[in-house]
Amino acid sequence: MRNKEAGAGHHRLIYLLSVAQRRLQRWMAAQPSSEVTPAQAGLLFILGKRDGVLMGEAGTALDLGPAGISGLVDRTAAARLIERRADREDGRAWRIWLTPKGRAALAQAKANAAQVNAALTDGFTSAEIDTIARWLTSIQDKFPRELPTEPLRDPEE
Repeated sequence: MRNKEAGAGHHRLIYLLSVAQRRLQRWMAAQPSSEVTPAQAGLLFILGKRDGVLMGEAGTALDLGPAGISGLVDRTAAARLIERRADREDGRAWRIWLTPKGRAALAQAKANAAQVNAALTDGFTSAEIDTIARWLTSIQDKFPRELPTEPLRDPEE
């Protein structure tokens, strides 16, 4: 389904999405109550749901490649929020686990996320938020992590 409304192409969505993401990341990282970066918080959230995940699984969940998840795990382990352990069945694989300090940081990150989500949704109806969430989710489907081998085509062609 293509948006054919007049002016639909003039919203500068790429620019607005990019600026919004950068400002939100900077604002979250600058909060005094935040002892973790937004990326580290994402990793803690994953481990809060399933402690002991493989590094590759965490990278996939965060949409990071091997180098990205490796660096994030290194920084988060250096902060003593997580620890790496070799997988019992595959010595080449690593699993990551929350430390007690990481559990405390996770609780704070959840509280911070609730405040940010409240600010993000302020002034919008539930129906509007549902539409925004559906749109943002659709971006992941339209632009998958694995790059297509063919250029995007106009759906009217």
